[in-house]
Amino acid sequence: MPTRVPRIAPSEITPPEVYFNRRTLIAAALASGASALLPAAEAPLPASGALSYTANPRYSVSEQPNKLQEIAAYNNFYEFGTDKESPSENAHSLRTRPWSVQVYGEAEVRGTFHLEDLLEGQALEERIYRFRCVEAWSLVVPWVGFPLSSLLARFKPTSRAKFVEFTTLYDPQQMPGQRSRVLNWPYLEGLRMDEATHPLTLMVVGLYGRVLPNQDGAPLRLIVPWKYGFKSIKSIVKIGFSAAQPRNTWNVSAPGEYGFYANVNPQVDHPRWSQATERRIGAPFLAARRPTLPFNGYAEQVASLYQGMDLRRNF
Repeated sequence: MPTRVPRIAPSEITPPEVYFNRRTLIAAALASGASALLPAAEAPLPASGALSYTANPRYSVSEQPNKLQEIAAYNNFYEFGTDKESPSENAHSLRTRPWSVQVYGEAEVRGTFHLEDLLEGQALEERIYRFRCVEAWSLVVPWVGFPLSSLLARFKPTSRAKFVEFTTLYDPQQMPGQRSRVLNWPYLEGLRMDEATHPLTLMVVGLYGRVLPNQDGAPLRLIVPWKYGFKSIKSIVKIGFSAAQPRNTWNVSAPGEYGFYANVNPQVDHPRWSQATERRIGAPFLAARRPTLPFNGYAEQVASLYQGMDLRRNF
């Protein structure tokens, strides 16, 4: 006779929010002396050092990556200062352990989750992406991360979830730039759901095969390679699902200069400079500037997302 599969009562099924936060339960059990019953789990992401990952040539460009020093020493991260060198000078004050992310909004699974639980089971991969800043400079960066879509799926977005919104840590003691009023803090960003779940959209935890430096957005940042760099929010502490388009910091602060979509478009100039060409960081100062590529060179993969849209109006 065929073996009967035992029926599991719904009351015995672990809810997702409990499963994702099981390290909290383990820690509590250890504190109460129950270590023999609940051994501590290994963290999938070390506090520093080398990461375990595989290279993904399918999504990588063939261009030579910038040197680590060029990537780590030249940043826009106003939470640590407005000069390009300020983040590398000041970000040592950021504590990236422990770290948790609050999930809210139009999703079945909501709550606050430890970083280690969110990363568990995620297969890390290296992707070499072009990175384009709105100030007309560019880099080629070997990021290490995993598709954002694989993380969002865990929270089971409802049919009302049309957008995903992200929030950076707000802590002026750790982030001295937040003591100024240069921007409205905390830093906010958002994507349409189809943008967030596109295979190119990467949740990043590393750079050059090692844990992400603080000044580059540790411990968890976004990379959306066909958009200007300010869309790739750093040091994420909140992820929300919404039916309405969320606010994003630069669009709120300067709506005439920074749009919600921020797709790289050489035909749409910034009011104070042209976006038609770019300068690669690390190239000789007198080297010829290179033409800016539509969608930063990823048009073949993402242009269909914006079919029928006026990309000059929706900049």
